[in-house]
Amino acid sequence: MIFAILCPFSQAELRAPLSDDEMTNGRQTLAPLAALQDQVTRSTALILNKKDKVVATLTWVGKDGYFITKASEVPRLEECSVKWGNAPKAQVREIRRDTRHDIVLAQAIHMPEVPAVSFISSKNLSFGQWIAAPAAGKALKIGVISAKRREIKGFGAAMGIRMDDKGMDKVGVRIIGVAEDSPAAAAGLRAGDVMVELGGEKIRDFRRVNEIIFKRQPGEEVEIKYQRNNKEASLQVRLASRTKVLANWDGEDFANGGISIRTDNFAEVLQHDLPLNPLDMGGPLVDLKGRAIGLNIARVDRITTFALPGELFWPMIQQWIEADRHPPKAQPATIPPPTTPPVSSPKVTP
Repeated sequence: MIFAILCPFSQAELRAPLSDDEMTNGRQTLAPLAALQDQVTRSTALILNKKDKVVATLTWVGKDGYFITKASEVPRLEECSVKWGNAPKAQVREIRRDTRHDIVLAQAIHMPEVPAVSFISSKNLSFGQWIAAPAAGKALKIGVISAKRREIKGFGAAMGIRMDDKGMDKVGVRIIGVAEDSPAAAAGLRAGDVMVELGGEKIRDFRRVNEIIFKRQPGEEVEIKYQRNNKEASLQVRLASRTKVLANWDGEDFANGGISIRTDNFAEVLQHDLPLNPLDMGGPLVDLKGRAIGLNIARVDRITTFALPGELFWPMIQQWIEADRHPPKAQPATIPPPTTPPVSSPKVTP
């Protein structure tokens, strides 16, 4: 009773209502970033799959429609389309992939002139330095470099299945468990299915399955033939990093927004704390002057995103573009001159 007299109002009633400005960083804080946001978001576009679902972000690297993105997110890039601003959706021509850095170069066909990005060296970046990146194709996220640049070792690829370690009487390996939100689950495999062929090879031992998968990269697709209810079928599984699959086996989504298909096996990365989504990978990482210093390449967890340093891949991309724009001219076929039969002297009859 005494408490009620002393505190006649609820906590909700004691809170003053907040204006729209107070519920954001405030217009005065955001105003200096408006030009940067426009510049950065215009230098990117969204990649859509056949169902018009966003699968990745791209960064323009040539005004005539050349772009780069995260390769493992788009294994069938030429089946995708590009959406940039109010321009019509454009078809895609894939040019070249680099599995070491998980980058693919392609071109949006018949795309109007776009603002191309040139990457600079990131070697002068320091721990705690402010950086920015596009999100969802329109927003700008601000954060800091949160760790020292370093190599991220690879631990192989995985499908996300548990297999019976007992051999089958006939060819095949039985699946006894499928991880939540795993490549196997996304492809449609279930516990009880019997794999009979993997990547074109007939299998009957779970160890051989591990050997085949270990030799492949996260993001690669592998064909599986399997039996279910005495019927045989096949499907494609897009592999993921083993670390991603094991860390999220029960589908907890500790990253609050998902994890990239490939999260490791990078020669060098810049680590930052921008709250990006896996679909934002392939977009540029910039400093507050708008200079592109890296390419966002993997969302690892809620507070960790990796970016490739610009100096690691930019010279290679420039060479690829130049080679595609100016392919070597075909050499004319060398035709040997016709051989003229020797002219015989007229025979003189005495």
